[in-house]
Amino acid sequence: MLGVTREDRMDAPQAKLLDRVGGIVTSQLSPLVQRIDREGHYPESVLRRLGEAGAFAAHVSSDSGGAPNLFDAIAAMERVGQECLSTAFCMWCQDTFAWYLENTPNQALQRALLPLAASGRVLGGTGLSNPMKALARIEPLRLKAVEVGEGFVLNGSLPWVSNLGASHQFGTAFLVQADGRMVMALIDCALDGVQLGENARFLALDGTRTCSVTFRDALIPRSAVLADPALPFIARIKAGFVLLQCGMALGLIRGCVALMRRCDESGGDSNRFLEERPETFAAALERMRAEVAELSATPYDDSSEYMRRVLRARLDASEWSLRAAQAAMLHAGARGYVAGAPAQRRLRESYFIAIVTPATKHLRRELAALG
Repeated sequence: MLGVTREDRMDAPQAKLLDRVGGIVTSQLSPLVQRIDREGHYPESVLRRLGEAGAFAAHVSSDSGGAPNLFDAIAAMERVGQECLSTAFCMWCQDTFAWYLENTPNQALQRALLPLAASGRVLGGTGLSNPMKALARIEPLRLKAVEVGEGFVLNGSLPWVSNLGASHQFGTAFLVQADGRMVMALIDCALDGVQLGENARFLALDGTRTCSVTFRDALIPRSAVLADPALPFIARIKAGFVLLQCGMALGLIRGCVALMRRCDESGGDSNRFLEERPETFAAALERMRAEVAELSATPYDDSSEYMRRVLRARLDASEWSLRAAQAAMLHAGARGYVAGAPAQRRLRESYFIAIVTPATKHLRRELAALG
């Protein structure tokens, strides 16, 4: 609608949440961006503050009776991703950790941990990359368990799980060897038999505390089970899992638009000859945002058409992120090619959006399977 801005369309709770998040970005995150990117600094203090501000609670049930709103969580992530994709990705990990707890039928586990996850007092990760790929027949399930009286004795390894630490937790799925069923559980990183490794260095997002996780006869108690069997649970959480990732892409694209416009202030006379200009991406951003907002209103829709739209929205987010970051680099020119320049960082970050599970080829595979 002519003259109506994105801010005009916000409801009051979302506007207040974004004001709080924006204040944290300006005062605490912005000064850390170079350390996060170049030194692999993990922004734990920022994540804790975001939790206190309610950034991880918008999409889950609250004691006050407020209705969960998936898009508010996405919008908060977008605001952070406009400045730093590493921190936005950690937010996605935390949001997904809380999403597991929001949807688990294990009410005792939910009561104990959901308030802690939603407030950022307990930080956590997702651990669902390998199971998602296994369900798409891309790779085998890496974790196997023997069922015993107290729970499940787990062995195997996951190459990369993010937003972890000695006091963190994450959700993952494993195969029970006796009958082949899949079970999903929360893993406490301090559990005996669980070992974290931090050996890899990454092109970008090195500040996300991404670890390998090895299980050697780790006993997972029944009290930590999120779902048994896991398949109906994964189907229930999948749309939210995927849609939440769009917050990273929306933020990166918005940041690239702002960067292009800043570059135009000094090089606009030449930049106007570039084929892809900030207005192109600003318009695409609003279209994607509207689609994601509409899809976020019904995350439990189990129709094939709905899932097709979800996967398509996520794929569009990846492709527009790549285009926006490249355009920002071209707008910046040689200044963007300097180590530490925002343009080259945004370009490196954009590739992550395109390869994090579900990656571009994974999304296209699933879309093809849906016809």
